[in-house]
Amino acid sequence: MRITGYRTLTTVQEWGRPVGDANGVFADGVVPVSIVVVDTDEGISGVGLGPHVEIERVFAAIEGEDPRAVTTLYDRMLRHTFKAGHAGPVFGTIGALDTALWDIKAQAAGEPLWRLLGGRDRRVPAYASGLDIGLTDDELVSEYEVYASHGLRAAKLKGGLDIERDRHRLCLVRDVLTEAGHGRRPGLMLDVNEAWTRKQAVRHVCELERSLDLIWIEEPVRRWDAEGHAAVSRGVCASVATGENLTGLEQYRPLIAAGAVDVVQMAAVWGVTHFLRASALAHAHDLPVSPIGNSPIGLLHAATSVPNHLTSELQDLHRPVGVSIDLHVEDGAFVLGDSPGLGVRVDEELIRAANRRPQPQTADSPNVRPERAGRRLLAGVDGIVPGRQVPVVSLNSHNDVTPTALS
Repeated sequence: MRITGYRTLTTVQEWGRPVGDANGVFADGVVPVSIVVVDTDEGISGVGLGPHVEIERVFAAIEGEDPRAVTTLYDRMLRHTFKAGHAGPVFGTIGALDTALWDIKAQAAGEPLWRLLGGRDRRVPAYASGLDIGLTDDELVSEYEVYASHGLRAAKLKGGLDIERDRHRLCLVRDVLTEAGHGRRPGLMLDVNEAWTRKQAVRHVCELERSLDLIWIEEPVRRWDAEGHAAVSRGVCASVATGENLTGLEQYRPLIAAGAVDVVQMAAVWGVTHFLRASALAHAHDLPVSPIGNSPIGLLHAATSVPNHLTSELQDLHRPVGVSIDLHVEDGAFVLGDSPGLGVRVDEELIRAANRRPQPQTADSPNVRPERAGRRLLAGVDGIVPGRQVPVVSLNSHNDVTPTALS
């Protein structure tokens, strides 16, 4: 079997409501989803969800190769980006191609990827994550009632701009999940998307912990700040979760060495091989791992095979336009199907016919770090109004935006 070519597509995820975080909100709830399809001479095609940046350069590393040699081809792709660097969206392109190769390998074996990788249980524990900072109280309650109806008993909210507003919203969701769980205490997490300084993080979380029990605080400071994450971890009761924007084991090592991360996260778009390797690194330090992203299908399959998987992020319960996936959500878990490979099918004609294009990005989107991030003395300044929380803006139309912008 030989790799013969690739195709790229861009579809959208339609949330039907504003979605975003402390950095901004997408008003129309239409988020781009990039897709890579890899073809072979035996008629088997694999699908990877992720960006297309520098794809010609990266694809040259695997063209004409046997796609079943996945892990060595992964390293070959890394070597082909040696001078340009393999961080950021280029790493996402490698991850998308890597995921497509795993899809091909499992299809060729006639098995779902989770079984090929050695998974025993097709169920992957999940938590709800609504990208919800732009919602009113009523909208927030309604959304988490839907999650609760699917058995979700843990939730991660977006916040970080106002302590009292965060406390109020966390309590609303706590009450929804408690009622659905017949009085059982739910799990709560808060994600601030790198919005704070170290002292802001400790002050904000300690105040919340006066009345709430948080499982983790996510990305409290800048992603590379190992000393800062360690200081936050020492200063609060909650675990510190981070890693979704780290690309390559070399970026994880300083944080793990500094005791700066308690829950190691990996983004869906970085690929299956990266997840397996980062999971092994975390396991060597007795740390749990947690995949994040709106379509973490490859990582869900891989999560069944690692001993330190904790929980996986469940964002929208609907699929991207033109994409079907053999899984469902039941009793608080993703349940993977028996389709060979990833179980992903892409309707290319439907995607082209739909021709959904997000509106041009403004400076107030979640993909742009606000100028005053980490330098706000009071809530409700710089155009940020508690209640709706952040300015509502339109979405980036660039095909190379990765889903990690909303995670």
